Amino acid sequence: MKTVYSPDHRLRDAKTELSGGVLVPPFESPVRIDAIIAELEARPLGDIVAPQDHGLAPLERVHTTDYLTFLAECWSEWTAAGYEGEAIANTWPSRAMPLDRPPAEIGGRIGYYALAAETSINEGTWVAAQVAAHVALSAGKIVAQGERSAFALCRPPGHHAATDMFGGYCFINNAAVCAQAFIDDGARRVATLDVDVHHGNGTQQIFYDRPDVLTVSIHGDPSTTFPYFLGEATETGAGAGRGCNVNYPLPAGTAYDRWRPALDDALERITAFDPEAVVISLGVDTFEKDPISPFKLKSEDFRDYGRRLASLDRPTVFVMEGGYAVAELGANTVNVLCGFEEGTI
Repeated sequence: MKTVYSPDHRLRDAKTELSGGVLVPPFESPVRIDAIIAELEARPLGDIVAPQDHGLAPLERVHTTDYLTFLAECWSEWTAAGYEGEAIANTWPSRAMPLDRPPAEIGGRIGYYALAAETSINEGTWVAAQVAAHVALSAGKIVAQGERSAFALCRPPGHHAATDMFGGYCFINNAAVCAQAFIDDGARRVATLDVDVHHGNGTQQIFYDRPDVLTVSIHGDPSTTFPYFLGEATETGAGAGRGCNVNYPLPAGTAYDRWRPALDDALERITAFDPEAVVISLGVDTFEKDPISPFKLKSEDFRDYGRRLASLDRPTVFVMEGGYAVAELGANTVNVLCGFEEGTI
């Protein structure tokens, strides 16, 4: 299995995250990818290759032009306005203030496009986010050209990014961009499976009324787990996409004996959909020691569910999402990929 990776992820090196009412160093940081690369070098799965530049067009197939322009210009406008810290939203449209247009002033506009206040924007965010999308697209091309699987080592992650909204450390929805590229290249059906502990709200929103993309997410119950306002089992798609969105919200404290049956059911749903490609949003923050996870999976569980993913027997792209227990992050991530390779043999 080839891994697609770019050191340009380091351009996204924010220093502040709002957590528990204080500004702290972000949980999502460059050392996460260092840990995964070190494990890949210790347990090599295949070549580690650089991404190709695919331009903006594939991103515009998923995100609005206005939103992408905002991401490109946010930092320069923020600093030009005289703000001293990193760009953080503090005002949003709401049920009581539903005006649907972005304000001219950058302090208001960032809130218009923001999901939450924990995610700051810094100088290198836009370039790093573009490169992460190119990493996912390049991994998709590897699979489209005949490889059984590929690993897109994306950073920043993407599954919380909606058509015109960032947050949860995500700016461009790498998995959705990859899935859409498969469709644009001629696939009739693609499935996305999100195994991150947090609901893939952005991926759901992007494809919610689409019959050609099955969107499946196994995650913490939104009544207790970020992003809170999407991810119920009753959300099954709309219009032509009705029945093509599947959520498995699970309670805090979920261990593998409860998580695994949800995965097995998800795999049955994906098999019945009969996709020509599968995109896995690979978040390993379901781990028992993850600092922002309510789940209790152990390191050996990741290898087992990697084997189960291989049972789909479809061309598969793994797109890196969350996972913040840095000491075990590399092992847990590579355990999934090794399990998949073992299940493929």
